[in-house]
Amino acid sequence: MDRPKPCSKEQPMVTLTRPDGTRPEDLALSRRKLTLALTGGYALAAWSAEAQPIKTEAAGLETATVQIKSPDREIPAFVARPAKAGRYPAVVLVSEIFGLHEYIRDTARRLAKAGYVVIALDFFVRAGDPSTMTDFPAILKIVATATDAQVTGDVAAAVAWLKAQKFVDGKRLGITGYCWGGAVTWESVARLKDFKAGVAWYGRLSGGMAPGDATNRNPIDLAPELNAPVLGLYGEKDSGIPLTDVEKMKAALKAAGKTGSDILVFPAAQHGFHADYRPSYKKDAAEDAWAKMLAHFKANGV
Repeated sequence: MDRPKPCSKEQPMVTLTRPDGTRPEDLALSRRKLTLALTGGYALAAWSAEAQPIKTEAAGLETATVQIKSPDREIPAFVARPAKAGRYPAVVLVSEIFGLHEYIRDTARRLAKAGYVVIALDFFVRAGDPSTMTDFPAILKIVATATDAQVTGDVAAAVAWLKAQKFVDGKRLGITGYCWGGAVTWESVARLKDFKAGVAWYGRLSGGMAPGDATNRNPIDLAPELNAPVLGLYGEKDSGIPLTDVEKMKAALKAAGKTGSDILVFPAAQHGFHADYRPSYKKDAAEDAWAKMLAHFKANGV
């Protein structure tokens, strides 16, 4: 992975727009902060030097980077699973716009500790590595290359890989994702029939990340087509995902008779409230939402 060269002076403030970034005043990347983020493997554009990210040890787990065969090429994916022999339920984990960085790998380890085989794909490998960048417009250009068709093909490839593994119970599959990955979660459950449940963490519900993609449909549009129950976990203070969108999504789910799906809103929580490496992290909301995610998976056979 290419690393930015150390800078001899303070970096300019990084301006990140909602819903997939922090506020400009949240961080000004200094040389020390860049070093901390790089050595830790965290996304540069959202790193907060004041954060104390959770570190989940790999003891009792098997972890590896594998190559899975998507429709157009092989793509890398991080896999974490219990080391003890057996067949386990599995979860596809979808990243934020910052890609497959340490926060996502640690989240995969946390889920593996809870008894899941977890696969997290590098959806952006075709265009670049947004985790090493601080230029937010450049990051969005990379993200915009990931069309709905490509992402759906990648998720389907992950499902096929999981079903081929002797340590996976292929009938007990779930999907979860954060920010950009939250929207992908809603959309994947609508487009694929393999998942028994999904959990979408503060994913946009309208206004796609790739406006030039004529095939793009928003989660609100896809609500009637959900093939399994999805639980949405959203923040009350998310300035990029208005509560009016949340209410529209709730209404769309109700109108479509999707009684197993719901959205929970966490008081005083911002966008990215689970991201423990960012200023938006809110410990109580993150822990409560995590418990509710596991309960949703269990209740729906994952």
